[in-house]
Amino acid sequence: MLIESFKVDSDAVEYQEDHISASYSYDTTQITQHAGKWSICPQKRQYTFQTSTRVPKLGVMLVGWGGNNGSTLTAGILANKHGITWMTKSGLKQPNYYGSLTQAATVRVGNYQGEEVFTPFKSLLPMVKPEDIVLGGWDISSHNLADAMERAQVLDWELQRQLVPYMKEQVPLPGIYDPDFIAANQDTRADNIIQGTRSEQVEQVRQHIRTFKEDSKVDKVIVLWTANTERYSSVVNGLNDTADNLLASIERNENEVAPSSLYAVACIKEGVPFINGAPQNTFVPGLVELAVKQNVLIAGDDFKSGQTKMKSVLVDFLVGAGIKPKSIVSYNHLGNNDGMNLSAPQTFRSKEISKSNVVDDMVASNSILYKPGEHPDHVVVIKYVPNVGDSKRAMDEYMSEIFMGGHNTISMHNTCEDSLLAAPIILDLVLLAELTGRIQFKEEGKELHGFHPVAVLLSYLAKAPLVPDGTPVVNALAKQRAMLENTFRACIGLAPENNMMLEFK
Repeated sequence: MLIESFKVDSDAVEYQEDHISASYSYDTTQITQHAGKWSICPQKRQYTFQTSTRVPKLGVMLVGWGGNNGSTLTAGILANKHGITWMTKSGLKQPNYYGSLTQAATVRVGNYQGEEVFTPFKSLLPMVKPEDIVLGGWDISSHNLADAMERAQVLDWELQRQLVPYMKEQVPLPGIYDPDFIAANQDTRADNIIQGTRSEQVEQVRQHIRTFKEDSKVDKVIVLWTANTERYSSVVNGLNDTADNLLASIERNENEVAPSSLYAVACIKEGVPFINGAPQNTFVPGLVELAVKQNVLIAGDDFKSGQTKMKSVLVDFLVGAGIKPKSIVSYNHLGNNDGMNLSAPQTFRSKEISKSNVVDDMVASNSILYKPGEHPDHVVVIKYVPNVGDSKRAMDEYMSEIFMGGHNTISMHNTCEDSLLAAPIILDLVLLAELTGRIQFKEEGKELHGFHPVAVLLSYLAKAPLVPDGTPVVNALAKQRAMLENTFRACIGLAPENNMMLEFK
């Protein structure tokens, strides 16, 4: 059973004119060791959550707006907004948001007369509607969004034809281009460039953000990088290790400051959240320090859409079942511009790192299976095959050790329409980033405050989740979703979903 809307009837929850307040009892444990003996002590901590219900008019600026992901997201939102349908050889198609956690997933809230009851994820707390988002952004290509959509070759032609009138007037702002950070084969697209020194480029991006906000009359702006994967930046003492050193390096026009980091600095200076949807190390130590000092949300890294999402489910299942993965080999080939850019070794290395670390926390969770320092062999290969276009092929082999020295091999073939998987993730990232900025909470006896600027709650959507120093990195997909869902449940005074169902036992 699905209920579209509801109200929590509890003494612990108050619905006010402009916010929801909830008192929440957080059950946790404290673990201690004394004289070689371990003790686990259950604890309760009382928290108060306060969520503003004033949903703003949201502007989203995409770096790489004219790429496959940016043009596909724009087209999808417009198709939903205007109710555009289109014919294919398999019949009439309706616009939807399939693949979006916020728009197409549900949450269990209980049972009614023995029937499980669910609500849309977006109904937990007031969220921006996708159709109300004002889109803009930058691109190093001057193509308008209609031409960019045609170039991407992602959507059915009949749908594209109907969207052209809505997209042909949408033209990206000039973007920052540094050929040293992406593949040389991208130079033919680069005809829409912000000129000047790095410091001047930052100031131009800041002015673009201000102008966009003023012209579109939005209340809040979020910027997301969905442009080319860059090579890794060198992290060097005196260059980008501290906020002051990073800013000084930009003033000196140091070559090792990447375009993505320049956009992030511009956003932080403007007080605008910045999300990195690619695998490079945009968030060098100095940039993280700057974001924390200015209390501006940053999140990343890299969209978790296809092969890696499956890996974060399957390895969690295997290790959780007491089965020992010994080797994981992942092969990909794709033919879109992302694949073309990743054909350069330096940019592929960024992607290889983000894909390879995804199993680390799951391996570390079971020292019965893995000795200290032991880790499965893990190999990632990506090849550019133009013919397959946006329809990426991912082939994986998981070889595991089972009972009494036996072996189990799982082979998987996954055909992923790359941009159609990524676009809903972009949507979720900006909607959830906006919502988390309206939530404040406090432990009993302390003052209300927002979440840490490094947005751990968005980990569910990232291949290589960015976390604050000292925070455990969680890659297992089910745990990431539970963290996000249970935090939102706490905001309306609901307990975490524990699946015990004692009322039926």
